[in-house]
Amino acid sequence: MSEQSATTTPVPGVRLDRQPGEEALLADGSTVSIRPVLPADRPQVLALHAERMSEASRRLRFLGTSRRAPELTADRLCGPLRPERCALGAWAAGVLVGEADFEAAAERPDTAELALAVADAWQHRGVGSLLVEHLVHAARERGVTAFEADALAGNGAVHRLFSDLGLPVHRRYTQGEVRIRVPLTEPDPDERYLRAVEQRSRTADLASLTALLRPRSVAVLGASRRPGSVGQGVLRKIRDGGFRGELWAVNPRADRVAGLPAYPSLEALPRIPELAVLAVPAAAVPELAGECGRAGVRALVVLTSGLDAEQAGRLLHACREHSMRLVGPNSLGLAQTDPAVRLDAEFGGAFPLPGTAGVAVQSGGVGIALLERLAWLGIGVSTFVSLGDKYDVSADDLLQWWEADGRTDLALLHLESFGSPRAFARTARRVTRRFPVLTVDAGRSPAGRRGAAAHTAAAAVPAATRAALFEQAGITATRSVAELVETAALLHAQPLPAARGAVAVVSNAAGIGVLAADACADAGLSLPALPAALAARLHRALPDGAGTGNPVDTTPAAGPDHLLPCLDLLERSGAVDALVVCLVPTALTDGPAREPLRALLDGRGRRRLPVVLVRIDQQVPVAYLTAGDGGQVPSYADPRSAACALARARERARLLTRPAAPEAVLRGCDPAAARRLVDGFLTERPNGGWLDPARTADLLECYRLPLTTTVWATDEHTAVLAARSLRLLGHDGRAVLAAHRPGDPVRAPSRTAGTDHEARTAFRELTASSGGRAEGVVVRPAAAPGTDLRVGVHQDGVFGPVVTLGLEGPPDEPVARLAPLSGDDPSAMVADSPAAPLLADLPDPTAVHRVLVGASRMAADLPQLTEARLAPVVVRPDGVRCADARVRIEPRRPFDPYLRRLRRRPRPGEGR
Repeated sequence: MSEQSATTTPVPGVRLDRQPGEEALLADGSTVSIRPVLPADRPQVLALHAERMSEASRRLRFLGTSRRAPELTADRLCGPLRPERCALGAWAAGVLVGEADFEAAAERPDTAELALAVADAWQHRGVGSLLVEHLVHAARERGVTAFEADALAGNGAVHRLFSDLGLPVHRRYTQGEVRIRVPLTEPDPDERYLRAVEQRSRTADLASLTALLRPRSVAVLGASRRPGSVGQGVLRKIRDGGFRGELWAVNPRADRVAGLPAYPSLEALPRIPELAVLAVPAAAVPELAGECGRAGVRALVVLTSGLDAEQAGRLLHACREHSMRLVGPNSLGLAQTDPAVRLDAEFGGAFPLPGTAGVAVQSGGVGIALLERLAWLGIGVSTFVSLGDKYDVSADDLLQWWEADGRTDLALLHLESFGSPRAFARTARRVTRRFPVLTVDAGRSPAGRRGAAAHTAAAAVPAATRAALFEQAGITATRSVAELVETAALLHAQPLPAARGAVAVVSNAAGIGVLAADACADAGLSLPALPAALAARLHRALPDGAGTGNPVDTTPAAGPDHLLPCLDLLERSGAVDALVVCLVPTALTDGPAREPLRALLDGRGRRRLPVVLVRIDQQVPVAYLTAGDGGQVPSYADPRSAACALARARERARLLTRPAAPEAVLRGCDPAAARRLVDGFLTERPNGGWLDPARTADLLECYRLPLTTTVWATDEHTAVLAARSLRLLGHDGRAVLAAHRPGDPVRAPSRTAGTDHEARTAFRELTASSGGRAEGVVVRPAAAPGTDLRVGVHQDGVFGPVVTLGLEGPPDEPVARLAPLSGDDPSAMVADSPAAPLLADLPDPTAVHRVLVGASRMAADLPQLTEARLAPVVVRPDGVRCADARVRIEPRRPFDPYLRRLRRRPRPGEGR
């Protein structure tokens, strides 16, 4: 599923004629625009039904033949806009190629009649499925719970469409016609439906990327005669790299470039290329992209940088209009090392080695450095793509390509921005189950985030939010390009350790062994004491004076005939999960053949346990040693690098031990009531604000969030009566009174009261101290002592809803996850939070999990919920109670991150 940005979608009360189109991919990789059918579209609708559909198609569509059916349909779809009806069209290059609509009856507003039509030339390309998916989204937003439709029994295409949709389908046969009913029972797509949408998305994505990543012909536009120019450099690399397809240079002022014939224009080429590489000035890019599209080019790589917003919009418009996929602009280029393709269309300094690592970067400089380091290490690349400004093709696209290409078994990413993080996380969560996905966590500091935002024109992302994305997606995050390569070296060549992460350090120099042990401990690995029986066997295998604890000190006198049995004993013992071998050259061994390193070179590099080598005399940070059996052992110059790589391998092992978890389920919630509450509040206050205490309690009740019993008191008498009744429920027979000041996000002052007099005094003091701003007080029982947590929700401008968990009190860095949470996210949040030791002995640890799932579901259901603070959430052995809550609502249109659509076009005056 391609990366997306937050765009508007049809919602109740919003004029459909003001909704922009959503561009999406069909099963064959072509692009259509999905938008509402408007009154002005009547000629197109009439032409679709009367001219672009055969008599047989019309008979299937209208359950018979009728000359007036197309005209009546056009009148109905293009008549006055009504909230109970939604009609969407699919447009290709300005031509309507399909339409789907639903209309709810007044007596059954929760059930809508569905109709669908696709032009004959566009059937079997996924137009119908795409339209129905968008209608499902619109219907759910309008409260429609089921679609119904009539179809002839022989209309196999429509029956397959509904069967493959991913939703339950019920059919009733009557005299040659079939009445179809499709329940839309959940407020959000269920897992089965999402999997079906994802499968259709992958099919479309792979089809659209084939011309880009496996082209049979390439043209370089802007291939200059000037040596050292970008265009000529890329042309030379394609030629010298042995590209298997046809290659052409386009330059209107040259006969030959780099020894190849040059053509004055696209039209002059012998054939239309599948892929065009553009290395022309920014001002020329949009027009040239349009020429490529009109000629039939299927994909573009734009190396040019410096496009302004208007040029960017025109470039992407040309790509969308003509179904071209786009890499860039501001791209270094791409490379495909498959022997059947051998395309190196990038202007880095080295040719990527063929191999199995997929690489995607945003920064060209990072891409050059990464390719060089991988080449030096000997790790080959399956596909390399420099995403540049990432107008279209994204990391999400490439993960799906690598998942299916049959060559890639390791993915390396450098990303500075995210289009649709939740869609990316869902793709990555699936892909990381198949092979490791590593990234550089760029922009951890405020200065780094500012730099990334300036570089990519994307919003700066908080470090905790980005870390949540990587954690939920199963992505291994490193802190630098060096760490990325060091970790890749281990994961590429060695098996994973067991999830517990127990390490044995073996060294022929005690001091180096101590440094390695410290590094392992700092990285979160454990060095268990070795069992006595194992220590005794090691003592017999090693020279006199050897230390057989952990670290194991083999002494400088140990040679290969000592070291190899030592490693074999440790591997077979089951006491450890990984081996760190630290070796320094000494003069005590009997010649080069006795050097301890020969134990690894002549011995076994392919072991059941991962083995890493530390050689502090090594001149490069990481290298491979090839053992006698052909296995490769990564060798590090610094023990900290080896330990960090092992720790990340252990994290991946832990990921794979956890079963893939679907979205967390919250039973008994009432999202419909929550939406009505929010709609009512925004009707009263169109600009939004903080909910009053009564509405806050009602909203939390919709999601089973355990707010302490509260009473909203607007006068002194009511406050005293409420405090009197709630004191019986409170700790030590006391109640708490807190002022409510509308519009004030700061928690209001509170007072405790054990008598009527104290309650009366508290009410007066609280209302007086507010300077007349308090509308009343909230009265609740005093909470008994326990562990005080704070659970929060906020809408991130890039990542969508984020759920946080921390300890109440002094500020700390909360644990964050993107909503909606998966089934194993709540327990992981608790385990990673500062509160974990305090919650370890709870009789029901899932009580806190349910609060997190409730907050997540509330945030995912209500895009208008911009902020929620539940604090303190008091956790005691007898249960969990939220003592106070604040919720802010603002007008905001819903956004479905799983709806199939391409990234929207940059608009004038806005960043990429």
